Amino acid sequence: MNIVLFGPPGSGKGTQAARLKERFSLRHVSTGDLLREAVAAQSDLGRKVEGIMASGELVSDDIVLELIKEAAEATKNDAASEGWMLDGFPRTIAQAEGLTALLDAEGDKIDAVVVLEVDRDAVIERLSARRSCPECKAVYSLLVSPPATEGVCDKCRGTLVHREDDRPETIANRLDVYERQTHPILEHLEGRVAIHRIDGTAPVDEVSRAIEAALT
Repeated sequence: MNIVLFGPPGSGKGTQAARLKERFSLRHVSTGDLLREAVAAQSDLGRKVEGIMASGELVSDDIVLELIKEAAEATKNDAASEGWMLDGFPRTIAQAEGLTALLDAEGDKIDAVVVLEVDRDAVIERLSARRSCPECKAVYSLLVSPPATEGVCDKCRGTLVHREDDRPETIANRLDVYERQTHPILEHLEGRVAIHRIDGTAPVDEVSRAIEAALT
């Protein structure tokens, strides 16, 4: 089974991706991870990616699609994997079209799309309450898991910071971008693949059960 997982910032996509990977024996294909792995492997494609990233340029859709093609082929050759789960791709309609064409050429397909839907105001409140430790990378939530001492990391006693990307206005902008990008992609895939919309604001276990029920 091959899945594409969509979810805005704060939807719990990371948690559900990890659970889906284990429950359905899927290879988790994150474009960010693929780029880092290619560079680390120093393959021909990896060296090309490294040069592009070092120059500050964006890696082209063609290169990302080639990496996804390699990951899909590796999944087919992995007896322990029952399919793949794309996370973080496609992000634009052009990428979706490229992905569809690539899979068609390889005799492969997307079996299902899972969309975690969340309340916008709840996400902004949740993410803007995060505080991070620059020293040990610990993350706290002022709503559910605050530090014992305000502004101080429990683990290393470092000073906690409110990161720029956790500020309400930044989160709102990220949500706007997600909405603008995602709806056209779903419209592109509508009718070609099963699209399951899941309430991402429910408790984590309920979300997991809803996804499992949709996919089985």
